Amino acid sequence: MDIIICGDLVPTRSNIELFDKGNVTELLGDKLLAVWSKANFRIFNLEVPLTDIEEPIDKCGLNLIAPTSVIEGIRALSPSVIALANNHILDQGVSGLNSTLRLLTQFDIPFVGAGKDVNEASKPYIIDQNGIKVGIYACTEHEFSIASDRIPGANPFDPLESLDHISTLKTECDFVIVLYHGGKEHYHYPSPYLQKVCRKIVQKGADLVVCQHSHCVGCYENYNGSTIIYGQGNFIFDASESENWKTSLLIKASIREKLSIEYIPVKKDGNVVRLAEGKDAANILDAFYMRSNEILLNGFIEYQYQKFAYENTLHYIRQLAGFSKWLSIIDRRLLNGILAKHRYSKKQLLTIRNYIECESHRELLLQGLSMSRINKK
Repeated sequence: MDIIICGDLVPTRSNIELFDKGNVTELLGDKLLAVWSKANFRIFNLEVPLTDIEEPIDKCGLNLIAPTSVIEGIRALSPSVIALANNHILDQGVSGLNSTLRLLTQFDIPFVGAGKDVNEASKPYIIDQNGIKVGIYACTEHEFSIASDRIPGANPFDPLESLDHISTLKTECDFVIVLYHGGKEHYHYPSPYLQKVCRKIVQKGADLVVCQHSHCVGCYENYNGSTIIYGQGNFIFDASESENWKTSLLIKASIREKLSIEYIPVKKDGNVVRLAEGKDAANILDAFYMRSNEILLNGFIEYQYQKFAYENTLHYIRQLAGFSKWLSIIDRRLLNGILAKHRYSKKQLLTIRNYIECESHRELLLQGLSMSRINKK
């Protein structure tokens, strides 16, 4: 069997009409549609609740929403299973998630990675064809969309639970594919921790691990006979014209005697996507393979991430200090970060680090911040 895995799909104002009409020929173009249709199974991450009622939750960042009418385009794409384990699926609250689940159920579209509670959200989806079973497990890093014992939402990655889920799934299936929604946005490499997590997922039985969420094409590594892909970019998500958003990869997993991987380059073309060809395809793949070779160098991942952290730490300091938008811009562009650099003393920074790093402090702080009595409306 051939399975195609795509990144994030979010219908936006620019292409909602195409989704409403189910016009997948325009959304994908003839050549990409031919590749898409030829696969036995098709998977993508739906990173938006489908609802006609706006009930945005309290969170930082965007609250995404798409009308229920776009289900026509989603149906026309003929997905075999849709992944819902992501950081936006609860953007419109429980009602938005429930609306999404009702629509998918109504039109017999299987989904994985979200549910009425964490037990249901953590259940895998199993493809069974010609005696071959492929288990699909979807999980996400912790943001504002996570399910719990009592709250609907997305399946969180929990090293005390998720790794057991994957190990058990491997005993039931010939192959296991894990969709991990995580990693730093717009960063083309894995962090040391992300690599450690993904390698452990492989050790627990995954034959393929695909990290989504980063909105850019990253790199891959072969580990213990399995493949880990650190970022494949978006599928259909017209929200930016940055270089990161203009390219992506479809992952084609072909299963014969074993599982093999092919990378299909895709480029954004205005509000739609097209199969990348010629020089465009070569550029996408060359950069992808170059980064994949770079992470094999001893110490490269650690060095690159230290450099990335150094470049971004002042942004976090400004946010923690409550800088306004304009004060942040002035500090960054005109003052070279002087305000952020001097906002906290060394002792205060060590205290912040301890509260984040220490499990007991972090658990207590998160519990307190989640309590409604201290959440300012």
